[in-house]
Amino acid sequence: MSDSPTLSIVVPMFNEQDNVRPMVERVHAALAGQGYDWELILVDDGSTDETRARMLAERERHGAHLRLVQLARNFGQTAAMQAGIDHAQGDVIAFLDGDLQNDPADIPAMVQRLIDEDLDLVAGWRRSRQDALWQRKIPSMIANRLIRKVTGVVLHDYGCSLKVFRAEVIKEVRLYGEMHRFIPAWIATRTTPARIAEQVVNHYPRAHGTSKYGISRTFRVIIDLLSVYFFLRYRARPGHFFGSIGLFFGALGGLALLYLFFIKLFLGASIGDRPLLIAGVMCVLVSVQMLTTGVLSELLARTWFESGKAQSYVVRRDKDERTAFRQEPSAS
Repeated sequence: MSDSPTLSIVVPMFNEQDNVRPMVERVHAALAGQGYDWELILVDDGSTDETRARMLAERERHGAHLRLVQLARNFGQTAAMQAGIDHAQGDVIAFLDGDLQNDPADIPAMVQRLIDEDLDLVAGWRRSRQDALWQRKIPSMIANRLIRKVTGVVLHDYGCSLKVFRAEVIKEVRLYGEMHRFIPAWIATRTTPARIAEQVVNHYPRAHGTSKYGISRTFRVIIDLLSVYFFLRYRARPGHFFGSIGLFFGALGGLALLYLFFIKLFLGASIGDRPLLIAGVMCVLVSVQMLTTGVLSELLARTWFESGKAQSYVVRRDKDERTAFRQEPSAS
């Protein structure tokens, strides 16, 4: 990346008709006079109100640097963000929520920090969050602590959508389901956590529309966190995950059956009606199932990596190498 990057700002929106024009105006005010080229990508996530029509009107007002991506239906925030990533052309990609609670004025400073400190991600931290305590703040605090504990990526605010990425890194990550809140963790699979930083940003109360989030999201976070844990630690060696479970249950079942064998053979005790016999046999069966699942998962992982669609490592070019690459003359 050069010292004058190109910037893509991605804003997913779903039924945010009253926020479209203020959002576009705030972005233009924040980026005015910054000295680098930028584009604004508005992603209409299957809105059923006037959101798309107002996006089109803003594109007519402001020109081609305002781009519109319309999804066929409401796929959710994660899919909308991925659509924005796929259409982004800048060296740096920034995310904003479409509800005006994030402040576009924070973006230039975050972009500058990404460049100056040669980072891959600068995440926003809503230190003074303007949301309901029980409906939004408490669930978010619980989720943030769980995610920090499991992923090892220490950030105060995983849920803040305002983030700035190096494009070449975020484009290596594919987002599915509702995994947008785990983006820093997924980024940590492609780079070191030392290249991930956070910055205090502004946060405002919602002025228009209704929130699409609630306390039920906390339970979804717990479920998604299991997937994140697995992929962060065992993506290239799934057999170790299932094998560890299998060995644990195998040891329990083996000890139980060995004990029953001892008292039957040497003490003459009846073991046929003992619950421990059933428990021991079940543990052994679970162990065999987990071990065979581990073998199958290893075969699948090897097939995936050897197909050339994925690699078990990532090579990172430093700042000087990226600049030299951009300055190389094209072959005639």
